[in-house]
Amino acid sequence: MSTARPEQPTTAGESTLGTRYAYKASLIGSAHEFELTEQGLSWEARGKSGMWPYADIAAVRLSYRPVSMQSRRFRADIEHKSGQSIAIFSTSWQTVALMAPQDRDYRAFIELLHARLRAAQGRIALVGGIGPLTYAGGCLLLALVAIAIAGLLARAVATGEFAGALFLVGFAALFGWQMGGFIWRNKPRLYTFDELPETLLPAPPRNPAK
Repeated sequence: MSTARPEQPTTAGESTLGTRYAYKASLIGSAHEFELTEQGLSWEARGKSGMWPYADIAAVRLSYRPVSMQSRRFRADIEHKSGQSIAIFSTSWQTVALMAPQDRDYRAFIELLHARLRAAQGRIALVGGIGPLTYAGGCLLLALVAIAIAGLLARAVATGEFAGALFLVGFAALFGWQMGGFIWRNKPRLYTFDELPETLLPAPPRNPAK
């Protein structure tokens, strides 16, 4: 690559906020690095690199992808008109037990990417959420688990197993919060440059108190 890259998997300061972004997809290997240049999106990941003119980018998909170690995790899939695609995550592996969020840098980069794509006036699909079939499967799983828990809860109450009933209530609350949030955020949709989906982006930074 012709431009210097930051060694750490974060953006290089206020002067580059939004134009550069990097994250580590695993503890092994180098960071995935991206830069918004005048010519297009420059990227380097998994031993490959490229420069995609903004007008050649065919689609952007934003989604919410929590994992057990980090519930606040977002993903952007960027597809070139050739069919090649790259993924950008809002978190970066730091240690075996730590996946650190990079909310501010990720959001700034994604917002500026959309601004560059809009200025390029290319034909692009802006998609939010997961695929319709995956979404339907998630909804079905949520419904089946809810029915099963309701049946077990009714049986526990009828037989006087109140400790078991309390456990089921706690499990239902936790599962509903995690799976329900995933389904709610990832509803398949199309969005526009004028209105990026807030549920599929980290919260904007708060203004410092004056």
